[in-house]
Amino acid sequence: MKVFYDNDADISIIRGKKVTIVGYGSQGFAHANNLRDSGVEVTVGLHSGSGSAPKAEKAGFSVKPVAAAARDADVTMILAPDEKQAALYEEHVAPNLKKGAALAFAHGFNIHFGFIKPRGDLDVFMVAPKGPGHLLRSTYSEGGGVPSLVAIHQNASGKARDIALSYASAIGAGRAGIIETTFREETETDLFGEQTVLCGGLTSLALAGYETLTEAGYAPEMAYFECLHELKLIVDLMYEGGIQNMRYSISNTAEYGDLTRGPRVVNEQTKGEMKRILSEIQSGKFAREWMDENASGGKRFAALRAQASQHPIEEVGARLREMMPWIKAGRLVDKEKN
Repeated sequence: MKVFYDNDADISIIRGKKVTIVGYGSQGFAHANNLRDSGVEVTVGLHSGSGSAPKAEKAGFSVKPVAAAARDADVTMILAPDEKQAALYEEHVAPNLKKGAALAFAHGFNIHFGFIKPRGDLDVFMVAPKGPGHLLRSTYSEGGGVPSLVAIHQNASGKARDIALSYASAIGAGRAGIIETTFREETETDLFGEQTVLCGGLTSLALAGYETLTEAGYAPEMAYFECLHELKLIVDLMYEGGIQNMRYSISNTAEYGDLTRGPRVVNEQTKGEMKRILSEIQSGKFAREWMDENASGGKRFAALRAQASQHPIEEVGARLREMMPWIKAGRLVDKEKN
């Protein structure tokens, strides 16, 4: 595995290019602001009527329709949602990219699964921060960086990796480490992590724990603190120094319960289901299912989202968080800005 840092990147390369950021959500907001603060000329490309346009304009960016923004760019980074990228690319980006320009992504989904097929004259690379955009921005502003992945899909100019490393350095990744990978490896591991551990696994575990305690008659507030609120305390310890660092910090009682009871919850049956999910990712089954869901109007997704938002843990959590103003004061997500 190759790891690069700021000393390995020539930031002047990206400073000498016009960069268009397509999208101004969590990642778009962070990339655009970090690049500009690193001395890069940035334009934000958004569709007409985008709710993000006022935020980008308030931040001082030149905002143009996607087609016009892509036409002027030497490097176009597509940070729109995965499910919208293919149509956006075909209609607005591909017809307007100049010959020999660079096309970039922060996730390999559309390239790896073939929903986007770039022209042969383009450099195509990925710079994928390993953290949400809000963290990418806040860490950069504090003088640090978020480790990022870099991968090359097409190297038409022979300098695609140099451009990618320069871009990664400009968003702060070179301060923490830029790891070289492939579009396939990033895409498949990212989807797997999201579905089985970081999002799907974690939320399902927290909800199951909350429901088990409340169904047994315990107070919802107690269940919330034990099964959701205190997750941050444990995760921060693991983030800081790994699993053993967390176990060093907790009580002997908690560690013994961890080692003897945890494997009863997450067991060989769980791992078997994880393998089936990984197989669905590798075969492209999940990607096709997700794109078909959006093509049909996304009704199932909307219903699942609405159902999840109505879970009692959300009401209890909102009420308890009002008692803890320091959480809001230090929040990463500010919907008025990003």
